[in-house]
Amino acid sequence: MPKVSIPEDNSRKIASKSHNSYVLEGIDSHQSTQVAPSGLLQPFSEELEEQLFSQFKLVKEQLKSYLGEPFYADAGFILYEGDLTKFLDRLYHSNLKIGLTITSPPYNIGKEYEQPMSVNEYIDWCASWMNQIHKVTEPNGAFWLNIGYLEVPDKGLCIPIPYLLWDKSPFYLLQEVVWKYGAGVSTKYRLSPRNEKWLFYVKNSQEYTFNLDDIRDPNVKYPNQKKNGKYRCNPLGKNPSDVWDFPKVTTGKKRSSKERTDHPAQFPLGVVERVVKVSSNATDVVLDPFAGSCSTGIASVGLGRIFLGFEIRRDYCEIAVERFKRFMKQKQEFFEQKELF
Repeated sequence: MPKVSIPEDNSRKIASKSHNSYVLEGIDSHQSTQVAPSGLLQPFSEELEEQLFSQFKLVKEQLKSYLGEPFYADAGFILYEGDLTKFLDRLYHSNLKIGLTITSPPYNIGKEYEQPMSVNEYIDWCASWMNQIHKVTEPNGAFWLNIGYLEVPDKGLCIPIPYLLWDKSPFYLLQEVVWKYGAGVSTKYRLSPRNEKWLFYVKNSQEYTFNLDDIRDPNVKYPNQKKNGKYRCNPLGKNPSDVWDFPKVTTGKKRSSKERTDHPAQFPLGVVERVVKVSSNATDVVLDPFAGSCSTGIASVGLGRIFLGFEIRRDYCEIAVERFKRFMKQKQEFFEQKELF
């Protein structure tokens, strides 16, 4: 990526080469997140296509029997409009089990899409649906929960929600993953927040899906380093660790992410792509009970899984469906372009 030079202004400390390495070395030109990572656009084998078609048809029919008609269903993508607790209760009485759940609920911080609750009410509400998710999860399934911070009156301003929720379901908490990013809220009387957390839960602590080779990072500083005559690093790359650096879905003139929709709280496809790869297998059912703009849905379908989403707001359902249709069109164009070469 080409470096962009910054003019030096010696009257300001932060604009001086002696104090600011970005002025000295230049900065990487901004690159917004793409409409979809190329890993989600790859064609499937004929065998997998057939398996996906059969699985999608089976799942859709099962869901219609217990949940009713979906808001939208096509090509492995199934979206219901309504409250998650109602749908999760009905799902529990079906034979369908979920291989992986990925979601980011409201943080109880006054956003347009949430009802205000006391902290205790919020914890009880989250505990309720987390327990419901546990009931519909396969024995070797996983649950990835993305959460940020909230205020606990008279106790703290930026309390990490994981402190409040980590033990509020029968799931086994395997670890916390820190998602760090560059853009974020600027603050004056505290440090500017630049991370959120993912809680990685599994149903069975001794047996669960974990496809490490599918997410290994090939960017290794010393790929040929040896110990006792043997290479130290896996030939596919290193474990990406529990700190993930992915850019947020940004807004603003000349900086808006290409994947940006009108949904106000959209997490990037790059993050959820990694989660889908590591914690599920092809044709598994992946659930997002707070579907929003359906980043989970697009990543799941792009990786050969069946997506099931619940979203209570019709306008968000409409945003998600249009986004999915654009994604499928892009995937087809990507395939046709590859065919030319």
